[in-house]
Amino acid sequence: MQLKRVVVTGLGALTPIGNTLPQFWENLIAGVSGSAAITRFDASKFKTRFACELKGFKIEDHFERKEGRKIDPYAQYGLVASAEAILDSGLDLEVVNKDRVGVIWGSGIGGLDTFLEECGNYAKGDGTPRFNPFFIPKMIVDILSGHISIKYGFRGPNFTTVSACASSTNSLIDAYTYIRLGKADVIVSGGSEAAVNPAGMGGFNAMKALSERNDSPETASRPFDKDRDGFVMGEGAGSIILEELGHALNRGAKIYAEVVGSGMTADAHHMTAPHPEGLGAINVMNLALQDAGLTTSGIDYINVHGTSTPLGDIAETKAILKVFGADAYKLNISSTKSMTGHLLGAAGAVEAIATIMAVKNDIVPPTINHFTDDPELDNNLNFTFNKAQHRVVNAALSNTFGFGGHNASVIVKKFQ
Repeated sequence: MQLKRVVVTGLGALTPIGNTLPQFWENLIAGVSGSAAITRFDASKFKTRFACELKGFKIEDHFERKEGRKIDPYAQYGLVASAEAILDSGLDLEVVNKDRVGVIWGSGIGGLDTFLEECGNYAKGDGTPRFNPFFIPKMIVDILSGHISIKYGFRGPNFTTVSACASSTNSLIDAYTYIRLGKADVIVSGGSEAAVNPAGMGGFNAMKALSERNDSPETASRPFDKDRDGFVMGEGAGSIILEELGHALNRGAKIYAEVVGSGMTADAHHMTAPHPEGLGAINVMNLALQDAGLTTSGIDYINVHGTSTPLGDIAETKAILKVFGADAYKLNISSTKSMTGHLLGAAGAVEAIATIMAVKNDIVPPTINHFTDDPELDNNLNFTFNKAQHRVVNAALSNTFGFGGHNASVIVKKFQ
């Protein structure tokens, strides 16, 4: 069977460092931190009192009040990012065959805000079950792919991938695969998350996963730095329009990049800790390279998972050295989580957008907040510390790894 070629024709971003794609990219290249004191709730009693929240996002700018109350924030974010991506793609919704347009979304948690609110209301009551009739449809993790298809009338493949922090990379990979196999012409893929709330912050604090650098939140996310002490919670959404090449060319679409390879593996090791030697990460990068038909010398940039956790950064670096060998020293490596924080299930989509834009613009975004080299890492690697670098980026790889040992990698390259 002749597999179809798949290209990126639209992007949308709603992030802690920009509420649109242009704002996001500008601040990413400038090395802007999205981390600040939490405004969403009173976090004064929490071990971590800061996060990468959205800035200046107002629900009423995008939804009528009655409509917005029926949709959890994670779904609001995804709808806003997807609206930007669909507009950016130039798809003519009056002409496109909507039976051949799908939506494959990713989220690790879904409607946590709604779940927390409804259970809190019940706990404060007299035991009488008084729940919002929209409780379940607001909370369930698959509802956003449904919302997008309903809004635009897309009747193609429609579902949600859940693999913790790898969720939206899995959504991108599934969309890529369905189009390759000829099962759709266009798929809206991406991810969204809204976990900056007492349950999200408290739960990750209890796991000791979050940075507690309350005296300097803007420098708290410091991947590959000796003094890193955990990740910074982020929120938002990223949306990517994937399209079969012939379909895109026939309508004269602009093309950002081509998706050429993917890999998915499991660590089979631990609930939350990475394999100490990065075994799953080694396997997933090798599979992505094999799928793309590329050798290690063909990759110019890796957007790493790079969460700023003591164990994770070491394991991923070991994996890169094992896979790329001498070619590892020719790469640019960067963790954009140093700026956006960790968007959990939305991380893969937002970081894939950063990777696609690096390929399109030949600019590698930085890993900010580097102060002290970690002697446990090979500091001869180019981590793109503190300042963006201009270089030709013909092909780039994006890694995401999730609790449960889920690993997903995707490769994009310049369209030719």
